[in-house]
Amino acid sequence: MTNWMSKSIGFLGLSLILAMGPVLQGVSLAQPAPAKDSKATKSSSAKASEETTAPSDKEIADAKAKGMVWVNLSSKVYHKEGKFYGKTKRGKFMSEDDAKKAGYREAKTETSTKAKSKTADTKQK
Repeated sequence: MTNWMSKSIGFLGLSLILAMGPVLQGVSLAQPAPAKDSKATKSSSAKASEETTAPSDKEIADAKAKGMVWVNLSSKVYHKEGKFYGKTKRGKFMSEDDAKKAGYREAKTETSTKAKSKTADTKQK
């Protein structure tokens, strides 16, 4: 009987430790509030606006000429051309190899889906 009780108490203790782990971890990893430094605020706001600023038509043309792709940071998809190239809210230009290495996949083009549907229609007839 005592063996069963000690196992139960051990199990309850282990369960309590596992349940409290995330709470204790959050407390130990808490960071103090950042100091109000005007330089730090300017650099972080500049970095945030840099990510969300849409590229100009000239920047888009330059990137196309260099063979760069537009990476949509939200959807993890890159565009080589088309209506989304340089136009999504959160994105950046990079080489296709870098995009693939970073885990992005190529976007499906509209023309390929239209071509597939046309071939499917002709096969049905």
